[in-house]
Amino acid sequence: KMGNAESSVYQNHLSRFLPEEQSDIDGLFDTLSGSSGSSGTKNGKATKKTVTLAALQAFTREPLPQQMCLRLYNGMRSIDLPGKPSGLCEQIVKEQFVIFMSNLLKGNADEKITIIMRMISKTKGPVKGKQIQEFTEDLITSVVHVLNYRKELKGWSLENTRDSTSGVKALATQLLSELKFADGTKPVGPQLMETDFDQSVIQDWVYRVPQISVFLSVVVRQGLHVLHSLLDQTKDTVNLVPGCKGIKGRGLASLFDLPSIMYINSHLPAELQHKWHLLFSSRFHGESFSQLCAHVVNRGPCLVILKDSDGYIFGGFASHSWEVKPQFQGDNRCFLFSIFPSLAVYTYTGYNDHYMYLNHGQQTMPNGLGMGGQHEYFGLWIDSDYGKGHSKAKPRCTTYNSPQLSAKEEFTLDAMEVWAVGDLPERVGTKGKKSILDVDPEAQALLEMTGKCRQSEGLREPAGEDEDDE
Repeated sequence: KMGNAESSVYQNHLSRFLPEEQSDIDGLFDTLSGSSGSSGTKNGKATKKTVTLAALQAFTREPLPQQMCLRLYNGMRSIDLPGKPSGLCEQIVKEQFVIFMSNLLKGNADEKITIIMRMISKTKGPVKGKQIQEFTEDLITSVVHVLNYRKELKGWSLENTRDSTSGVKALATQLLSELKFADGTKPVGPQLMETDFDQSVIQDWVYRVPQISVFLSVVVRQGLHVLHSLLDQTKDTVNLVPGCKGIKGRGLASLFDLPSIMYINSHLPAELQHKWHLLFSSRFHGESFSQLCAHVVNRGPCLVILKDSDGYIFGGFASHSWEVKPQFQGDNRCFLFSIFPSLAVYTYTGYNDHYMYLNHGQQTMPNGLGMGGQHEYFGLWIDSDYGKGHSKAKPRCTTYNSPQLSAKEEFTLDAMEVWAVGDLPERVGTKGKKSILDVDPEAQALLEMTGKCRQSEGLREPAGEDEDDE
């Protein structure tokens, strides 16, 4: 009787996988259990094969940090089989392995939760906020590590982005800010770290924060190198990291880090999540408002990101092409965001439609680039007198409900980037176009005054800049 119950649970889980996926999982289990494959599978000895922690560590030594390997092992051995005494065994049998794969890759929040609880803590019972924070940081670190190891970063690299260390902490903190008690209240700060959370609270959190399941799926698929070839099965992870264009070979490190790229990308409209393209970098194109306008106008939806002289990093998503005109533009898909010291996205409130604004060379209206709020009082503002800006929000920006994003209300700009997202629009009459440096004497003069003339000579865009540069 017991054996039948066990095998029916096992068969139910196995049936979730396509035939080619089943053979993929069988092959992985055989490799991990040190078996040569078919021998012994026909006469019922297959169930005797087991996976040890040492075997799992040896297999994942390079693709995954050791701490995550231990968490996967604890998740696998936490699975109780019908008719077997419950409790953690040292070795993992095939049924446990298959149920683990089935629950994490095909299951709902309900099925994942027991495994996740054991991955957070080996012991049963409630877990502390600090343990959830450590688990979440390990998870994000492992995603960055394994995607880098498998060369799945789509043109991004650890070299052309900001160091991920602070980004991992910032993203973990952001995801943990969604933890709610049954009564809807949220613990904050030090209280969060010491609070005990039971399984139902964490199950609700996993259900509401899809990144946890997506990250776990990436860690399992890429870390164990299983089910990675079947694209229809990895829809959730396809746009986890957008393709990166326009930064290669320029010796630049973006203001974005990999965790913030994944987080901000998840907030973009779905049709824009597949590719980012660097349009403007003050470090490369020079510090000139004319240059900025020349590179971003009519280039489709964009992310603007800047760093102030105090090291704060923040920006906004413009849902429409930027146009130079004295009116507000854009729509309610626009948002503001913070990257450092905290990671957050601020979406529209419905209070007004002051989504985005770009003006240059007018005497009666403010000249600069702004998002949210109102004239002279923007949630995010870069003055046309390049290098100065403000983020005014007392206490919040009316359009986006964002707080002050910069360290000081009036800030000095240290660096700025603009990334087009999605496919670039066709440019009209681009063939044989003059460089902005030829058509805009003001920009040329400004660059020469600041000693940037030589550098700017190398700024003429390469002919194939809009093409794939991977």
